[in-house]
Amino acid sequence: MSTITECLSHVRLGEPQVHHNLVLFPLIAEKSAEPHYLLLDEALARGCARVTEVSESGSVPELSFVNECDRSVLLLDGEELVGAKQNRILNLTVLAPAHKSIIIPVSCVEAGRWRAESADFASAKRAHYAAGRASKAAHVSASLRNSGTRRSDQSAVWRDISEKSARMQAHSGSEAAAAMYQQHRASLDDFLQAFQPAEEQAGAMFAVNGRIVGLDLFDSPATLSSLLGKLVESYALDAIDAMQAGSEGTAMATDDPQAMLDDTAKAAVECFPSVGEGEDLRLHGERLSGGALVKDNRVIHLCAFRLQVRGNAADHGGSRFARASQRRSRWRH
Repeated sequence: MSTITECLSHVRLGEPQVHHNLVLFPLIAEKSAEPHYLLLDEALARGCARVTEVSESGSVPELSFVNECDRSVLLLDGEELVGAKQNRILNLTVLAPAHKSIIIPVSCVEAGRWRAESADFASAKRAHYAAGRASKAAHVSASLRNSGTRRSDQSAVWRDISEKSARMQAHSGSEAAAAMYQQHRASLDDFLQAFQPAEEQAGAMFAVNGRIVGLDLFDSPATLSSLLGKLVESYALDAIDAMQAGSEGTAMATDDPQAMLDDTAKAAVECFPSVGEGEDLRLHGERLSGGALVKDNRVIHLCAFRLQVRGNAADHGGSRFARASQRRSRWRH
């Protein structure tokens, strides 16, 4: 039995929570423990961790993470960092070891800026939207398999942000993904207030317009409780996108959430050394992609996404989005 299969065998579905076209299925863990690490926001707030460009000239797909804390720091797949030369998101989950500096793999989510606004990055206190995380997960898996690197398809990331920003009427002089969260702040706040962690909840699965989109599972309910807001915003932005397209579906998911758990447990797994502590596991299966960070046979974080076919009825849970007719020029470094 694989580590992921073993982990999911101790997870059950809780009572779903619903707000508009977004459904959250709590993932209740029978086995959990207190986290032995700090989260990114906590480490930055304590002042014992820093995120900077790798050099004065910088490198789009890499950042430097300096951990001077007495504990490891968990950086979540898709977490956004703002400032320095351009805003970035984490390409996968990383457990940064205590009292060490490492290079972390990232993607740019602000195509039109390449100038320093600050020496250090700050946390945006949000994660990239779920559809973008799903595409990125597949790209990172292919990159690891083909070249041993953890790179996304940066052009695809920029293109997707541009198209989504156009649909959501969120404009930014630097083509920043942040503009979408700012434009729809009030609606996102409503989603945040609608979802609360359940007892023993260590993860969450989400459905938009009746279609299961993805899940995140942690080794501790305390971690889920701290990060739930970021996950809700990630999926809520896609839900708002779908509603604006006039395709709000049924309130309750029509897909079987247990089938998503089963498919994740059965997915093919490839194992790679991590840039920090533990091992990177990459998942792939029919219409499924994702990854997991595992240390000492313990799943620290698992994420899995349903891959949707762009441009058909499966796209974004049944909605058919209009394409942006033009793409503005963007910086490429």
